[in-house]
Amino acid sequence: MAVDDTEPDGYSEAVDLDELRAEGRALTAVDGTPIALFYHEGEVRAVNNRCPHMGFPLTEGSVDEGVLTCHWHHARFELSCGDTFDPWADDVDTYPTEIREGTVYVSPAPRRSDPPAIHWRERLDDGLEQNLRLVLAKSAVALVDAGVDPAEVVERGVTFGVRNRADGWSSGLTILVALANRLSDLDEQDRKRALYQGLTEVAGDCDGEAPKFEQEAFAATDVPFERLRSWFRENVEVRDADGAERVLRTAVAAGYGPEKLTELLVVAATDHRYLDTGHTFDYVNKATEALDLVGWDDEERTAEVLSSLVRGLATADRAEETSSWRQPDDLAAMCEESFARLDDLVAAGEGETWTEPDDFTERLHAADPETVFDAVEGAIENGATVEQLASAVSFAAAKRVALFATSNEFNDWNTVHHTFTFANAVHRAAERTDATALYRGVFDAAVNVYLDRFLNTPPAPEATGDPDADPDAALESLRGAFEQQGKVQRAGDAVADYLAAGGDPDRLKAELGNALLVEDTGFHTFQAYEAACRQFDAREDPEERRDCLVAAARYMAAHYPTRRSREQTFSIAARLLRGERVHGDADGDAGADESSPEASADD
Repeated sequence: MAVDDTEPDGYSEAVDLDELRAEGRALTAVDGTPIALFYHEGEVRAVNNRCPHMGFPLTEGSVDEGVLTCHWHHARFELSCGDTFDPWADDVDTYPTEIREGTVYVSPAPRRSDPPAIHWRERLDDGLEQNLRLVLAKSAVALVDAGVDPAEVVERGVTFGVRNRADGWSSGLTILVALANRLSDLDEQDRKRALYQGLTEVAGDCDGEAPKFEQEAFAATDVPFERLRSWFRENVEVRDADGAERVLRTAVAAGYGPEKLTELLVVAATDHRYLDTGHTFDYVNKATEALDLVGWDDEERTAEVLSSLVRGLATADRAEETSSWRQPDDLAAMCEESFARLDDLVAAGEGETWTEPDDFTERLHAADPETVFDAVEGAIENGATVEQLASAVSFAAAKRVALFATSNEFNDWNTVHHTFTFANAVHRAAERTDATALYRGVFDAAVNVYLDRFLNTPPAPEATGDPDADPDAALESLRGAFEQQGKVQRAGDAVADYLAAGGDPDRLKAELGNALLVEDTGFHTFQAYEAACRQFDAREDPEERRDCLVAAARYMAAHYPTRRSREQTFSIAARLLRGERVHGDADGDAGADESSPEASADD
């Protein structure tokens, strides 16, 4: 605090010093910013009046021994520099002051001058490390507003997630990548919601977990790929995660690219049947998709991301060890018999071009497993690629969800869901590698489509759509279905009506995405939306495209509405960053703009 007799250049007149000394605090506004002035221990201090946590006016706080305390949530700040004692609150801006002829002047420029992007990157890291939802929400909003590429935000989340969970890749990272894959379907505000939801899930997954400690690649990196693949499979087979990680890191260090590294992983992931009800393979797929988003060019990053999968591969439950795969039909043994013929089937199909028969979905939905196996084997023998066959089986799985009968137990939604998202993951992996072993994943998906048959017995009424419907009314009906419990059929019918009436599919995906992101959505529902949108995009037949989004809408409606606690946090963050008042806003409407002098004075 300097004392002089001339008016300071660039400063604004704030308050009479004697008045400030008498009252202890005062409120002013400089260039639209509300500033709280305190006279404490013989010094004048100036801070932004809005608590950086949730906007409470700091002039209503208290000061003791150089500590300013906000009374709303008890955030504490070192008064002279604004640093917080409580990382969930953020630091408060402080401003230089000068005294001239008994008047206090305040500079409009805060002492901190870091650009918003730098500040919010640091806060994003804080939010991830300490699992702070409001901080993550603010960071997601502020970084997008600052022009930061969402891919960078995703990369920071992925890097944190793979380094800070000893058990490796899990649901949080899967959600983050799934949402990142669909950002282009969403409007601007929902893209921010998607980043926030994904980052929150990653932070929650890592909260309280031990960090992951890395294994090293072998010094010998000139080992042939076939031998590395064999070593990797052997180590996963005997559940030796550390050995498998060393082999995988060696493959990365040897310079093998996305196709070969994916092959290494999916071969091991299909040595046993339907690992962890499909989650293990889906994690493999999502980790490779994460690298598609953030880049495969960085060797260390690629090794970190892919090695996070190894423990899950080595410890996964194997479906052939369950009774459903052994009795009354030994489906695991039937798979092994088909796998023994796989090379011959592929050889027979060389040079052939397979076109999916009109009745292929019905054959996959057959009540006799022999019919299902014959359909898949016949397709391979007639030239079906892994990608073609995985696509066909993915649709058969989506159809199970679209026709899921609500008379079933509620938890059975997850049974049909797991089959669909697993099949979708196999389909995506087949776009990256044509490894023959990946056909085994197709068989796994087809077997589960067969096992799910009773969940369509009887099937729900098929949503075919009314071409004379009003698309806007259909969307309104869809929104209404999500606002009431159990409106599953209404949601499916609304999607079908909208598409039959010529509604814009992009708008529908955005509407579904918004519904997904304003709820306290669970892991499986995020997966359902992403897989359905992806299969919609991959198909040409209008009825098949319709059924994919009908499946998503029905699954979502079965799980909505929720309390929307996460949306409340996001809304608070967005409003704070717009300068709106949150404190005292009892009815939930936006308050006055606290960046204006008038609003500041009212506080």
